[in-house]
Amino acid sequence: MTVIQEKPSIDWTRFVLLVQQAKRVLLTAHVRPDGDCIGSELAMAAMLRQLGKEVRILNVDQIPPDLRFLDDADKIEFIDTFHDHEWLETVDLLIVLDTLSWAQLGRMKTFLQSTKGKVVVIDHHAKGDEIDAEIFSDTHAEATGRLVFEAAAHLGVTITPAIATALYVAIATDTGWFRFSSVTVETHQAVAKLLEAGAVPHVVYNHLYERESIGKIRLIGKTLSKVESFLDGKLMFTSILLDDFVACGAIPSDSEDIINQTLRVDGAEMAIIVVEQRTGGFKISFRSRCAVDCSQVAAQFGGGGHRQASGALQHLPFGELKHALIHAMTGAYHAVVSEK
Repeated sequence: MTVIQEKPSIDWTRFVLLVQQAKRVLLTAHVRPDGDCIGSELAMAAMLRQLGKEVRILNVDQIPPDLRFLDDADKIEFIDTFHDHEWLETVDLLIVLDTLSWAQLGRMKTFLQSTKGKVVVIDHHAKGDEIDAEIFSDTHAEATGRLVFEAAAHLGVTITPAIATALYVAIATDTGWFRFSSVTVETHQAVAKLLEAGAVPHVVYNHLYERESIGKIRLIGKTLSKVESFLDGKLMFTSILLDDFVACGAIPSDSEDIINQTLRVDGAEMAIIVVEQRTGGFKISFRSRCAVDCSQVAAQFGGGGHRQASGALQHLPFGELKHALIHAMTGAYHAVVSEK
């Protein structure tokens, strides 16, 4: 096990004080959890337990199959099966990870707005409909897991192999396995410390990418077969409708990362994928590897995120939404070109 020391990108003094003052801590994160979300939650929970805190994790949505290996002890609980409401009423500190947005909390929003405990957010996304909380945010951080890694040093905890693995998953998945431009020298320095502490890259990779269901493989093929190009091949667009999930025998989490595969097309600089939701509406993901700021485009549709990767949720009819998205992304591209 390795004890780390890390130069902070933000001031963690206040966060440490809040943790010291708390006895019972509840962790939660955004709906449709991804690797950064789950990895950050599990790592933070383990860190706080080292400090003698009573910690529980409560989420809205289930863990995607490829991430379940991180929670083999079933430490994450879910709203649909959670009944210990008396415990919730005694929470001293509630930590929201990997989102600044009320809209991303789903049914957890009601509890956050009524809790008597202090609410803290640790996140790396651009501001949106900001949660009413004390915010510890760094939009330059490549992942929320990177910020949890920093917090570990200031809390004075030991990075165990389990914590190291959770944080490695958080950082690796949110950087596209270290291929996004958000990756820096400091990213690799942090990852080196996680490897020293017990994270094993080839084991993590096997769990994440080499145990796909046949349904997911079929969904990838079907989605890529529908890719359309705009702006002379600079913009890729595709979609996944509910019927596609049924036809392929796939589940919603199988749609993760497909958008990044569309950027493998020669000349592609931007991409959009629209995924129909079982609860209604469409989840939109934007990607850019040029000067276009995805977060600004996403904001036009009530969303947000990063310059190169953002998202939104919309309830427009599919045809109307597709037209609006192409128009917005095209306009953003021409605006950037005209500024040069």
